[in-house]
Amino acid sequence: MRNQSFNFDEALNQLQSGKNLLGTDGILTPLIKQLTEAALQAEIEHYLSTTSIDTRKNGYTRKTVKSTSGQFELKTPRDRSGAFEPQLIKKNQTKLSEDIDNKILSLFALGHELS
Repeated sequence: MRNQSFNFDEALNQLQSGKNLLGTDGILTPLIKQLTEAALQAEIEHYLSTTSIDTRKNGYTRKTVKSTSGQFELKTPRDRSGAFEPQLIKKNQTKLSEDIDNKILSLFALGHELS
């Protein structure tokens, strides 16, 4: 997975130029996407290290997710056996709840590293 870091200087410049924080092209949308994908990656790593099923990573599934900060395309990891069920955003879920949005942003605000 290609790692794209959220650029704070660029975000600050966009905010100062009047760009919206929220919405499809909002300043926070790429940050929510990056943090969500990092959390899903951690979920599959944990799953693979604790499962008794003989499986391994098998790429990603793309889906469009709507959140309070905007809409974005999410890369959800999958395993070869198809048994992995993400908990943050379930297989058929297409909307991020406001609670999840807030938790993701609060984790970031507490200084947790992004992979």
